Amino acid sequence: MKLTKNTHACVRLEKEGRTLVIDPGMFTEEDAALGADVLLVTHEHPDHFDEGRLRAALEADPAVELWTLRSVAEQLAAAFPGRVHTVGDGDAFSAAGFDVQVHGELHAVIHPDIPRVTNVGYLIDGAVFHPGDALTLPGRPVETLFLPVMAPWNKISEVIDYVREVKPLRAYDIHDALLTDLARPIYDRQIGALGGTDHRRLTPGDSAEL
Repeated sequence: MKLTKNTHACVRLEKEGRTLVIDPGMFTEEDAALGADVLLVTHEHPDHFDEGRLRAALEADPAVELWTLRSVAEQLAAAFPGRVHTVGDGDAFSAAGFDVQVHGELHAVIHPDIPRVTNVGYLIDGAVFHPGDALTLPGRPVETLFLPVMAPWNKISEVIDYVREVKPLRAYDIHDALLTDLARPIYDRQIGALGGTDHRRLTPGDSAEL
């Protein structure tokens, strides 16, 4: 499987000529969702869900389908009947050759005064896990963890402990658009030294084989 990192929380996975894209939000590239066979969205916050990017991809190819939680699906289902699917914790489905399991229910706490929205994570082919905006456990060992390294709702000690708990073979940074270049070496050093796994970072547009 080929991984391509897009800006912030968006990733593109390709295998056997099919493409799956997760969380093409407002911080990612305008064309991040184009060319996908499968689209997944973890939650409704605009840095993960951009309606315009999703509509462009769904309109460009009538075979493209979207799987997401109810709050996002309700905004697109009427315009694309039969192509927008609502999922929640415990669901599993296959799409374009990818096997997907859904884990998690709520976004991480930003502040007690801010209501928590629904958030789901996606386990792809039993090996690659994208948690969205929560430190959700995938419920099984994984080879690759997409690691949300910097957000208003987390701190680096929690990120390190999350890596230790999941115990992936490798962890790739996501949710990093707000992380300055000045801070990146600090995060790389501390997560790499304390996380207990192979910690990696890709520049947006770069790819790796998983």
